[in-house]
Amino acid sequence: MIQLKKEPFVRLADGTFVRACDYCADIETARSHTMAWRILEAHNEGPDMENLYLKFDMLVSPDDNYTSILQELCAVGERPLAIPWILTNCHNTLAATGGTINNDDHAYGLGCMKKLGGIFVPPYTAVIHQYMRECAAGGGRMILGSDSHTRYGCLGTMGIGEGGTEIARQALGSTYDIRRPPVIAVKLSGAPVPGVGPMDVALTLIGAVFDCGFCKNKILEVVGDGIANLSMEYRMGIDVMTTETAALSSIWMTDETVREWLTIHGREDAYEKLEPTGDALYDGLIEIDLSSMEPMIALPFHPSNVYSIRELCRDRAYLDGVLESVEKDAYMRSGLTYTLRDKIKNKRLMVQQASIAGCAGGTFDNIAAVADILDGYKISGDGISLGIYPASQPVFLETMRQGVAERLLLSGVTIRPCICGPCFGTVDVPANNTLGIRHVSRNYYSREGSKTDSGQLSATALMDARSIASTVRNGGLLTAATEMDTVYRKFDYHFENTIYRGGVYNGFGCPNPCIHVPKGPNIKDWPDFPEMRKHVLLKAAACFEGSITTDELCPSGEASSLRSNPEKIAAYTLISKDREYVEYAGNIRDALENENTGTRSVLEQVCTMLGSEMKDISYGSLLISDKIGDGSSREQAASNQKVLGGWANLAIEYSTKRYRSNCISWGLIPLSCKERPDLKKGDYLLLPDASGKIRMGEEQLEGIILKTGEKVRLSIGEMTEEERRMLVLGGMINYYRSIR
Repeated sequence: MIQLKKEPFVRLADGTFVRACDYCADIETARSHTMAWRILEAHNEGPDMENLYLKFDMLVSPDDNYTSILQELCAVGERPLAIPWILTNCHNTLAATGGTINNDDHAYGLGCMKKLGGIFVPPYTAVIHQYMRECAAGGGRMILGSDSHTRYGCLGTMGIGEGGTEIARQALGSTYDIRRPPVIAVKLSGAPVPGVGPMDVALTLIGAVFDCGFCKNKILEVVGDGIANLSMEYRMGIDVMTTETAALSSIWMTDETVREWLTIHGREDAYEKLEPTGDALYDGLIEIDLSSMEPMIALPFHPSNVYSIRELCRDRAYLDGVLESVEKDAYMRSGLTYTLRDKIKNKRLMVQQASIAGCAGGTFDNIAAVADILDGYKISGDGISLGIYPASQPVFLETMRQGVAERLLLSGVTIRPCICGPCFGTVDVPANNTLGIRHVSRNYYSREGSKTDSGQLSATALMDARSIASTVRNGGLLTAATEMDTVYRKFDYHFENTIYRGGVYNGFGCPNPCIHVPKGPNIKDWPDFPEMRKHVLLKAAACFEGSITTDELCPSGEASSLRSNPEKIAAYTLISKDREYVEYAGNIRDALENENTGTRSVLEQVCTMLGSEMKDISYGSLLISDKIGDGSSREQAASNQKVLGGWANLAIEYSTKRYRSNCISWGLIPLSCKERPDLKKGDYLLLPDASGKIRMGEEQLEGIILKTGEKVRLSIGEMTEEERRMLVLGGMINYYRSIR
């Protein structure tokens, strides 16, 4: 089904693979023959290919973070855009929390694009990545997005999802600096059987590689004869989910299917044939036999919690055991009771709600397949419901022209706006203690929108649209699409660009610096952040075991509506994990200002120990967990900590490059160690001469645990000179102010 090979392999010119140790020609020459190398080299402004300094062709940001990025630019001095920057409005369109906040932010975004010379896609027009597929991605390009699912590899574009500070840096003319990442070959063979969809392939891949970190911070290069057996949208459905493998980016071989798709969208000139040139060296190999794929489900609370639907439905005892593990996980995370075993009926799990949406689910092929499965069936009003969110207005229009929308409506499906919606927890939040199934990109804990601090807990599982429709047709009983006798129709797709022509504001190259930008009352400037002093004293504000996701550091749903107000959104930090964190961290931040005698006593002790004065010590909070940063690229996961007075994180592992980069950009020291030191909430960790060591390029700092006097070695990892200066100056805003 799927095989992982961790040693280097060479793909020969005839498409076969041999172990690198058995390859007779020059191995370093073969390294430069990958598609990834070719694209990276074309965008690298550095002197070599070991340390890359990349400039992108385009930038893209959704409305859950573009306001804060624009505020960063304003804080350092805005200038006309030298690179196309596209703002989309798909994440928070329906989140009405706070009255006018969302539309205020949208008006602010449009005003800034008029002033700076950018591009603005109005609300309800398209989901971010569908618009970029239809109007921006093309052969040999690189696109940087402030959304983690920035993936356009199957169109020949390397997309990278990062925090907003990286977008701001590109807009300011800086480069994206990274050591050349490893490249993993993903060889596809065979063809999927009817009923198996792109999410099934993606979940199989995620389930195989996530826990072992096989793809972490690497580029996936998709090759093999199996590509030709996949439609364009099928490829997109797999590609967008590669983010959940923790990969940095992806790139696919392109063919006539890609050319035809781009031609339909009026962009044939964006096509470029991509394939490895000659023998190509890869740092690992994943082999996927598409013909062996079967319908899968990712149970709560992660896309890697993957099971075969067939196996879950075959054995009641096995199903009981799996569901019990989810229930225990839910209680461990929330302290709330969440039940699934009581939802078993006729040896199958009964589901209460279904949604298909966004960049992963809302494509035409997926929607048409749902209509085929539901033909002749009427969804009951007292059972499971199904809502579909087309990925763009052109997709929605085509479902109407081809009669797909009519068939769905007659079957009882409700068709919703073109927004990310349920993927982001802004709509379709399942009722308390129920389970929803979704073809979206994530199913993290509390991401579906329930408020655990109010005693609510629901959850979602990820499935392909085809098996979702089959489950709906079976009254909510978990059902694989391969169990259904469905004839899938083929359609000639037509793209109507009239929707975008004139409907999307395109001011690139035509900035208007005199324009007035409306600024709603919730939009607040970033606070001033202090520079790092000689020594850093940290007080642990929270200590966790296991993984802390960015969705927990900064929740989705209505909290994100406050994104344009740094203090207000910071008040939601870790609210689903530790309801005391915000107050506790805030008290650490304000301790000296409030003349806290306990804190002053500790600082005096440290001054005596170091022979220093208080003015030489930065004091702030520390967050500790085994693993930090899995999930979304949202920079508020780091900026919230900084606003609350954070100075560092301590982890055994940082889940992604993008979260670690966010920490540095916001002046949080990314400490790591192989084994967790004996630190608990309220304990102090001293980093003597931290700023000097960071400036000097050292990769390790000495830490002193005050309660025991124990010394520990803590890694801060590799950083560029710019990152070190940024960290010591207290973050990106201070850094760019200093050089401008």
